[in-house]
Amino acid sequence: MLKTKKGEQELSTEERIKEAAKKLFTQKGFEATKTRDIAEASGINLALLNYYFRSKKKLFELVMKENIQLFLGVIVEHFENKNLSFEEKVAFVADHYIDMLLENPDLPSFVQQHIKTRPAPGEEAKGPAAQKIQLIRKYFIEDFEAGVKKGIYKDVHPMHVMANLMGLIIWPFTSTTMLMAKAGISNRKEFEKLMHQRKKMIPIWIKAMFEK
Repeated sequence: MLKTKKGEQELSTEERIKEAAKKLFTQKGFEATKTRDIAEASGINLALLNYYFRSKKKLFELVMKENIQLFLGVIVEHFENKNLSFEEKVAFVADHYIDMLLENPDLPSFVQQHIKTRPAPGEEAKGPAAQKIQLIRKYFIEDFEAGVKKGIYKDVHPMHVMANLMGLIIWPFTSTTMLMAKAGISNRKEFEKLMHQRKKMIPIWIKAMFEK
């Protein structure tokens, strides 16, 4: 019984740290968030934080990976739904992906950093996130090719549709500083307003690409 209570307490402390870290990373970003801030928000001392997580970077990676897995799980569920059209699935991806990027401003740089450590060509990525991505790719291609066979979509390679969808969603977040400067966007709230508008526009642009 004592072991069970200790295990529950450790789990509770670990979850508390992760929740506090997630909020601070979202509010301040990775660089501006200090480990002392996370410890204080978690209601623990710095030594205990270091006991559970060796560094701020390790904690950040764990939080980001969990966010990605939760997001991908939701996307897989919708791509498995046979009652939704391909267009509805594209709209769902645009809406939820942009929401996730707005809530996790450091996510694009995190993903770019980890792309460098991806498997070599010919090697298959492993892990829950990689498996979900493979499923999404499979359903995406199957749905699009079904539309091509029915004669309602143009016969273009699904990769072009997928690349354009991801590019339209992600690029503003990987180039936020440059985009805000060039477009005369003065503050983050204005940028976020544009991104919410973009959630509705991206499905229209993608549909125009493949619809006959």
